[in-house]
Amino acid sequence: MRRTIVLVSTGALIAGVVAAAPAATAGSAHHGQPSSVTVPEAAGVAVAAANAWRTGISWADCPADWGLATPVQCGWVTVPVDYRKPFGATVKLAVDRAVATGTKAEHQGSLIYNPGGPGGSGLRFPVRVTTSAALWTKTAKAYDFVGFDPRGVGHSAPISCEDPADYAQAPKADPVPDSDADKQAQRKLAAEYAAGCLERTGAAMLSQMTTPNTARDLDVIRAALHESKLNYLGVSYGTYLGSVYATLFPTHVRRMIIDSVVNPSRDQIWYQNNLDQDIAFEGRWNDWETWVAKYDSVYHLGSTVAQVEAKWEALRAAAKAHPIGGVVGPNELLGFFQNAPYYDSTWATVAGVWSAYEGGDTQAMLDAAAPDPSDTAGNTTGENGNAVYTAVECTDAKWPTSWHTWDRDNTALNAQYPFLTWSNAWMNLPCATWPVKQQTPVDVRGHRGLPGVLIVQSTRDAATPYTGALETHRRLTGSRLITEQGAGSHGVTNLVNPCINSRVDDYLLHGTLDRQDVVCGPHATPVP
Repeated sequence: MRRTIVLVSTGALIAGVVAAAPAATAGSAHHGQPSSVTVPEAAGVAVAAANAWRTGISWADCPADWGLATPVQCGWVTVPVDYRKPFGATVKLAVDRAVATGTKAEHQGSLIYNPGGPGGSGLRFPVRVTTSAALWTKTAKAYDFVGFDPRGVGHSAPISCEDPADYAQAPKADPVPDSDADKQAQRKLAAEYAAGCLERTGAAMLSQMTTPNTARDLDVIRAALHESKLNYLGVSYGTYLGSVYATLFPTHVRRMIIDSVVNPSRDQIWYQNNLDQDIAFEGRWNDWETWVAKYDSVYHLGSTVAQVEAKWEALRAAAKAHPIGGVVGPNELLGFFQNAPYYDSTWATVAGVWSAYEGGDTQAMLDAAAPDPSDTAGNTTGENGNAVYTAVECTDAKWPTSWHTWDRDNTALNAQYPFLTWSNAWMNLPCATWPVKQQTPVDVRGHRGLPGVLIVQSTRDAATPYTGALETHRRLTGSRLITEQGAGSHGVTNLVNPCINSRVDDYLLHGTLDRQDVVCGPHATPVP
């Protein structure tokens, strides 16, 4: 699941020279069918997939300003906005690939990737081939690596909920309210944001921004690649996308890896998942504080967790009273510091910036945490990602509409888990006044024809708590779970851990799954 963070971005959103895909174009009648004809969604997917198989993808060099150098190639796949109306309005999805490096005999098709979000772009995935990323060299011999921008994201008919310049304004209000007036102000902002999504995106597109539709898009991309079955790697929200795909299209799956897993239970999507996330973030934040205290000789931020936490609270309070550089308050600090609970690869960076600031280097903190109003492309990307996150999670499922429910649940959580709770609440509160119909989530299950799915999860993941992997494993019959015990980085398959890396290779190359679930030790802990 996605949150706005500073160090890890999804890339620049810049209009391409190939021609930007329009938000929605009126589809002409196909084979004499009027654009208004309505069919069941399953039939609509079949129509779109057949068209995509017939059309294929016209691969070409990527637009220069997409930042994807040859030999990565780019193209487009056309999908219906509404699968009940397969001859109606359409959008174009941006896709790219790096061709497998092995022989024809070694080739096993395409491996499609989704990095999460909702709102993340997968277009950087093929670069793992062209840069000879060590963990992926064996797999790259067998598979074309394929990435895509999901509907609404990046180059794929991007949606918007507010002016990117407003999105980048700082400092924003402290997420932790001091009074009922603070809560009322945040409620007003959330309602205005929801209304902005409708105004800037339009009901026709906004109402179709769902995980099931993205799963249907994935099946159309599969067909456009001329693949009879899907090979898929999904991380974070990409695991939920994969689980929904596996439920809707079980016989279309060949190999599927889901890494750092969203709990797909209908009563979890999405309100309860976000509450559970608050608890898990607090635990992983404490893991990082423990590490910082261990290296007090390097960072001088405290030799115990209590001392480090006290210094964090002091930093937060000082920035609230007097925002750093006039622009970095508690909200902006959180945007930067939450990198640490997400990825232990950032532990040293976050601690280093903080230590430098405490030593008098204000610029280090501004460079890390302050938004850059002049970064038009980056701010557009950030706003778009946040819009897609909101649109998909709010439209996927029914959310509480009673403010009493939100206030009760988040007040109780904040008492014990204050790091993320209120920030998470305000991020999701637009769902309480969502202006289009909210759907019923897919009942994720393994059905006949679904092959064994490989699930990979660390036990202390903050963004997708471990219970999500257990629940998905229970639901997808025949799946196997690899647990990284005692670790907590979000996204495990791209980390060096031979116990996991070898099994990922064996599964993708040979279809091999262990006879039983596997518990691996943690990957190496960072050292300053």
